[in-house]
Amino acid sequence: MGIEKVGCCSKFVENSQLYFAMIFLQFVYGGMNIITKVSLNQGMSHYVLVVYRHVFATVAIAPFAIIFERKHQPRITFPIFIQIFILALLGPVIDQNLYYAGLKFTSPTFACALSNTLPAMTFVMAVLCRMEKMNIKKVRCQAKVMGTVFTVGGAMVMTLYKGPIVEMVWTKHHRTKINNTQISSDKQWFIGSIFIILSTLAWASLFVLQAKVIETYKNHQLSLTSLICFIGIIQAAVVTFLMERKTSVWLIGWDMNLLAAAYAGVFSSSMSYYVQGLVMQKKGPVFATAFIPLMMIIVAIMGSFILAEQIYLGGVVGAILIIIGLYSVLWGKNKEQIMENKVTDENLSFALKCVHIIDGKNSNQNAEAPNKLLSLPHSHMNVINQEENKVLT
Repeated sequence: MGIEKVGCCSKFVENSQLYFAMIFLQFVYGGMNIITKVSLNQGMSHYVLVVYRHVFATVAIAPFAIIFERKHQPRITFPIFIQIFILALLGPVIDQNLYYAGLKFTSPTFACALSNTLPAMTFVMAVLCRMEKMNIKKVRCQAKVMGTVFTVGGAMVMTLYKGPIVEMVWTKHHRTKINNTQISSDKQWFIGSIFIILSTLAWASLFVLQAKVIETYKNHQLSLTSLICFIGIIQAAVVTFLMERKTSVWLIGWDMNLLAAAYAGVFSSSMSYYVQGLVMQKKGPVFATAFIPLMMIIVAIMGSFILAEQIYLGGVVGAILIIIGLYSVLWGKNKEQIMENKVTDENLSFALKCVHIIDGKNSNQNAEAPNKLLSLPHSHMNVINQEENKVLT
């Protein structure tokens, strides 16, 4: 009984750490959106920003990888290198360049709200890659499908319908005047929306592929993050040289542009890649995307204060639909996780009983044990080994 209490307490602490880690990341992402928007408004090239961002990211995390993970590095085969190369292409290059381009044409709150389509996109891609189980007869699977439909519908509303301005309570009587040149046209808004959707699709692809690569780099998260950031620098630099002909775009001073690159590199890239990798290792790619709506709320509040940001009715309606869809997907995922844990716990209990009757009694149960043991995770096998040693001694 005491062992069970300790186990439950340990599991609660571990789960709490994962929740707090993801909540903290949303504050990090929220700050990045505001600072980056200010930098882009001041004329910084988003191509250059991506390069400098990952220079800072590599410098920040590579020393830790060298110190803590220098020994027993996984052998980098050609297939693994290709996977890491694609991860760098999806994250530092495609995802971030498209997101920054979309952010430039829209607003931080709108960009964050549209990014809430990430869990649904991740779920669909995980199903296609057979990382998520799908049985349409089950209520939990129906919830995932309906959530995906709501999410796509919300994204379409946000993209195709702008609507009137919605006033925030705290800015209704204190809205600053904004020049007409700073207000995105409907055409720019639409283009920005498409960029953000494509960016989110690349982000979802990164989550799914990263979950696969983590199987190889299970105990070398820092090294994997360093490799992604370093290869991303090279790829992003090539793209920048192709897209930006003027060498003057590379010049930045001690200003908001430097702050945007440093903040995004140290916190939003190096630290976030590492933390989300750890979370995905424990909870999977869908859980890691569950907290994005919190970022939207943070950015909406900060943006209205700092940028006097305008929020439109289409964005609000679309965001509500997306959040409904998001938590429908997560509800289905949670029910599925509960069922899997129940089956695993039953198998663990059965296997422990088999260990305690190792003297030869109840041979029928012993005969079934190997099949049960094969379905148990590595952590539960350690428990069984400990119990078996107690019996043998």
